[in-house]
Amino acid sequence: MNILLKTISAVALGLVVVPCMLHFAGIIDLPTVKWTALVGTVVWFLVTPTWMSRRLQVDSAEVEI
Repeated sequence: MNILLKTISAVALGLVVVPCMLHFAGIIDLPTVKWTALVGTVVWFLVTPTWMSRRLQVDSAEVEI
């Protein structure tokens, strides 16, 4: 599952970066870049925290009540 989420994150990041380079090269138009970058950004922000987050261990010596 973790590998699948990382793959989806990489593809989403590619949806942000690659269209920008294609627009710079004159291959695709600006509205297409905007939509693909928007989709890539939304997917990346939804998927990446699920595999990147970690639980911090609480050390009882460091907790002050």
